[in-house]
Amino acid sequence: MKHTFNRLALSLIVLLLALVNSDCAKSKETIPTDTIKLDDKYTLLWSDEFDGNVINTTNWNFETGNLKVNNEKQYYKAENAKLQDGNLVITALKEETEGQPYSSARLNTMGKVSVKYGRVEARIKMPQGKGLWPAFWLLGANVETVGWPKCGEIDIMEHVNDTDTIYGTLHWDNNGYVTYGKTIVANSADYHVYAIEWDNQSIKWYMDDQYLGSANIDNNINSTNEFHDPFFIILNFAVAGDFPGQTVDETKIPASMLVDYVRVYKAN
Repeated sequence: MKHTFNRLALSLIVLLLALVNSDCAKSKETIPTDTIKLDDKYTLLWSDEFDGNVINTTNWNFETGNLKVNNEKQYYKAENAKLQDGNLVITALKEETEGQPYSSARLNTMGKVSVKYGRVEARIKMPQGKGLWPAFWLLGANVETVGWPKCGEIDIMEHVNDTDTIYGTLHWDNNGYVTYGKTIVANSADYHVYAIEWDNQSIKWYMDDQYLGSANIDNNINSTNEFHDPFFIILNFAVAGDFPGQTVDETKIPASMLVDYVRVYKAN
């Protein structure tokens, strides 16, 4: 009887292992995006999980050179961005390039992935140091036609220097440049999920699903019509500039911004 029980138990264990392995195999398959939901409020439309070996250029463009904005000191190069251990890694280096004392990288989805309403989020770990300026943001897709700030800008996350303050900000035109935003105190050196939830009435900021505040865009109040048009996504790591200032702590360089994923959801 004992031996019979052992054989039966062994058979059951083998069957269970087969079922578990089958489930694991299924979990590794690509899941149709219309089945992925976030708290039943949102369904995934698009994502880049940065799990491969090469940055997917069907999703991302590399902006290169000295963009001559915000008095920044970096020269953007594609080779300063790579995939490593399931992250997009954007690294700032101290190296003079075309008259700029530092190099870094900036990627965008212009012409490839656009967003209008829904939830946009990324899981990011950032460096801290004087003069460092990583950001995750959206820019109006019509920027080349109407210019900035008339195209509108949604900063989902910006961090400057070595403080614990993280910024979420809107920039737009209302008979001249105007801005509005929210902040939160958190350790940017840890991974956090930075997100906005955006509809035709408001733009709300979140960090790790903690609500930070919102901006009213209902009925184009305060000339917020920009925020009812498509936007594209930007990830970049600037060095120095009008926001962090011109002093750079070079003991913190090389420094890297790590992005685990970027995801775009539609409201159900």
